[in-house]
Amino acid sequence: MYTVTKRLEVSAAHHLTLDYESKCQHLHGHNWIIHVTCQAETLDANGMVIDFKKIKDIVQTKMDHQNLNEVFSFNPTAENIAKWICDHVPYCIKVQVQESEGNVAVYER
Repeated sequence: MYTVTKRLEVSAAHHLTLDYESKCQHLHGHNWIIHVTCQAETLDANGMVIDFKKIKDIVQTKMDHQNLNEVFSFNPTAENIAKWICDHVPYCIKVQVQESEGNVAVYER
């Protein structure tokens, strides 16, 4: 089994829709650190699970320097963002989204 992980940094803003009072309900930004892990039993014709640039293009094109509430149709929590990335990157099995020091969400297939 082959496994690769791409680390990305994305600057983006969001606000959360919550059923309780929180400062996160107001627009704010993060320098998100995202780890995308992909896995395959065999390599492609280029000797790769997936090109690291393809992972970067999918994630950064959608998220970098954006208001995530305008990009996604869901409440852009770190958990929901991790699942969206996993669903859109081929061969993805795990995504870790760190929105700030000490606050990390993980989605695993």
